[in-house]
Amino acid sequence: MAPKNRIIIDTDPGVDDILALLLALSASPEELEVAMISVTYGNVPLQRCLRNVVAMFHVLEKEMNWRQSNGKATYGALNAYKPIVAIGAVHPLEDEELVADHFHGEDGLHGVHTAHPHLSPADTWRTLFGDTVEGAPGSDEPPSFSRFFTPSKGPAHEEILRILREEPEDTITIVAVGPLTNIALAAAKDPETFLRVKELVVMGGAVNTIGNVTPVAEFNCMADAVAAARVYALTSKVPSSTMPPTIHGKSVLGAYPEKLPRQLKLSLFPLDLTTPHELHKAAFNKKIQPLLKAGSPLAQWTETFLNGTFNKIDSMLGEGHNEGLSLHDPLTIWYMLTRDHPEWKTVPKPEDIRVETCGQWTRGMHVIDNRGRAKPAEVDSTVETHPEDPMDAVTFDEVPGDTVGWLSLRRGNRINRVVSSPGQDAFAGILLDRIFA
Repeated sequence: MAPKNRIIIDTDPGVDDILALLLALSASPEELEVAMISVTYGNVPLQRCLRNVVAMFHVLEKEMNWRQSNGKATYGALNAYKPIVAIGAVHPLEDEELVADHFHGEDGLHGVHTAHPHLSPADTWRTLFGDTVEGAPGSDEPPSFSRFFTPSKGPAHEEILRILREEPEDTITIVAVGPLTNIALAAAKDPETFLRVKELVVMGGAVNTIGNVTPVAEFNCMADAVAAARVYALTSKVPSSTMPPTIHGKSVLGAYPEKLPRQLKLSLFPLDLTTPHELHKAAFNKKIQPLLKAGSPLAQWTETFLNGTFNKIDSMLGEGHNEGLSLHDPLTIWYMLTRDHPEWKTVPKPEDIRVETCGQWTRGMHVIDNRGRAKPAEVDSTVETHPEDPMDAVTFDEVPGDTVGWLSLRRGNRINRVVSSPGQDAFAGILLDRIFA
């Protein structure tokens, strides 16, 4: 039976990224296929993110062997499919690199490789990806390393396009839980092929809440605001209306074609929704302690970096707080597993959410028009589509003084912002049960 959903995960592991990957790989083969893991810089530099992905598969191989020998259930999707792992962008399109190692630890996983060297892969993993990995000698064919993934020597954005080109239109969803640089590169190189994607699910932004790296910006969008703005622009009927300004008249990637086959469907999971979905230290340790005693490699590995994260939260907030680890990235995977559930709700109609790319204090901010002003073209029956060129209809709904098109029906982005899930309080338990069943 074919999987209900087939996905590419673009990620920068990272603690909650690893939880998202584990949740996806623990799905049943009927629920989900992970076709590709596209690795980007983000929480830590690219090579450390890649190491964490390779290490995860190494631990899962040990974990599946342990489960089989103890008569326990193994991961269905992990055993049924073999995703490609490809290396993506090293740095943002135009910004300086922003990392979050102060929260995730220097290696992205709170020193897990040093704490458990027996759970870390041998350095031969560096040969898997050819010359794209620091310190790796080139080779014609990568050595056999893992039965659970296929390494790619090609850039991640080109692998994304290859999959979208080879698979039927509207069969692949991209779940992006890191900076959007890889996605922007793919969209710029071949926008027509990129728009064959069924849906782009993005964890990012803070719309009507505070940011987590600045008062107004969320990390993923702050890390490459230009990439985010370019990707969001593909949701517009007139992408040029929300593209970021060029530097000295030039753009790193260039403009999109004036005519595109369709608009991008983008579902946004901002901090407004993801932050309250928390995993608490007590619940995690209650689940993990029996597995540690039983000898689970996965329990030993995750215990190190999750308790490292909980300790970091304690040090940041002090005694007496009741906050857990926000499950930002795993929430997008839960959506892919249960997207037909009626409690997944989006805003009544797509919103014009734009990304600030130039502000000294507001870079990465998600800007939305909350003025409540009517769009004249929505109420004026005399506004019609241009009879010869529908793309020129933008001239029919221009409003005096509205130079950037906030009151236009054609200009501006169209983002499906997700506002509720099937269970804010239930999700952490579901996550733990699936990963550590």
